[in-house]
Amino acid sequence: QVQLVESGGGLVQAGGSLKLSCAVSGFTFSHYPMGWFRQAPGKGRDFVASIAWSGGGTDYAGSVKGRFTISRDNAKNTLFLEMNSLKPEDTAVYYCAASKRPGLPGTLTLTYDYGYWGQGTQVTVSS
Repeated sequence: QVQLVESGGGLVQAGGSLKLSCAVSGFTFSHYPMGWFRQAPGKGRDFVASIAWSGGGTDYAGSVKGRFTISRDNAKNTLFLEMNSLKPEDTAVYYCAASKRPGLPGTLTLTYDYGYWGQGTQVTVSS
């Protein structure tokens, strides 16, 4: 059974930092490109960051580039998103996701490319 479980969300003041984790089980994590998406109230699910299955390539939404860092520990089946210099507009539910198929090259930025999703973790940034 595939499971993706996010943790690390919470309430933080603007300018603060949080580190999200996504614990994965039920498939060979190291073979799958992974990503983070977020959804603010009343809005669609937006791409935040993605990482190649090897960890050798990353991609970021323009709004978070330079502030967020995606990484993965294939030995521990865990995906991370380190978020610095947080802004109120970063407030959203953050979801981790695994690609539909293993071994896809590069990074994936479309929700369509992902087949497995976590339940989400709330991040709230106060001004």
